Amino acid sequence: VPLFFLISGFVLELNYPFHANYLTYLKKRFNKILIPYVFWSAIYYFFVYTHHKINFFQTLLGGNASYQLYFIPSLLIFYLLFPFIHRYYQTLSKKSILLVLGSLQLILLSLDYYAHAVPFFYPINIVLLNYFVFFLGVSASHHHERIMTFIKKWISVITLMAVATGLFIFFEGRYFYLKTHNYLSFYSQWRPSVFFYTLFLTPSLYYFLSQLKLGHGIKKFSHLSFFVFFVHVIVLETAWDFIEAPLFKDNPQIIHQVWYDPLWFLLVSGISFLLAYVVRKLPFASKITG
Repeated sequence: VPLFFLISGFVLELNYPFHANYLTYLKKRFNKILIPYVFWSAIYYFFVYTHHKINFFQTLLGGNASYQLYFIPSLLIFYLLFPFIHRYYQTLSKKSILLVLGSLQLILLSLDYYAHAVPFFYPINIVLLNYFVFFLGVSASHHHERIMTFIKKWISVITLMAVATGLFIFFEGRYFYLKTHNYLSFYSQWRPSVFFYTLFLTPSLYYFLSQLKLGHGIKKFSHLSFFVFFVHVIVLETAWDFIEAPLFKDNPQIIHQVWYDPLWFLLVSGISFLLAYVVRKLPFASKITG
């Protein structure tokens, strides 16, 4: 998710000069994400997870209709704030200010993971825990050539650090889970180690994917990915009811086989992308479903 926010900042900054004004920018961005978000939230709220303690409007504000939707309200806040970030980019990108903003980000991440949750209501807390990676994405769009030159020179070190921080994240989560029995020790993406992992993983992926010359294929997948993001939980729940649950009931040890998770991932993602491909063939479907 931090990588997603970083990419969002990068793409918004690249495209913002093509918007006539703030209102046209908001209309285009919110149409792309808000309409599909409301549509899928309604699907999950009324047809998939139907036991509720809050009304539909509150669900929309919190991204609670399904668990993968939780960061969409935070992204919408970033969309609202972005034109102001764009306007004051030159000031915010000064080294001294970047150092202060980055240090504050690490302090917030440390408090949230090692002490207690950041004491701000959702979705403001997600914004506060990701504002720096979002701004790094904005900044990176202005220095593409310099960044690529740096990456080419240090790619071995960067990749090694991505692997090292990835391993550290795993063992850190394992240690705190065994210590506290809080499953969020594993699942939390808001911690300093994930912040540094994002900084090393991003250039590594950017470099190696650009070397593979997969631009056309990546573009095709990206057109389908937003729909897949929304629908994959429905596919997961359906596949569980009709395939996994009966298998698990008859053979409970199957879930521990080394091939099980990769195969399950391929099944769910394959069906999700197939659905996305079919639905996007329908006129105007993408405007509603993403």
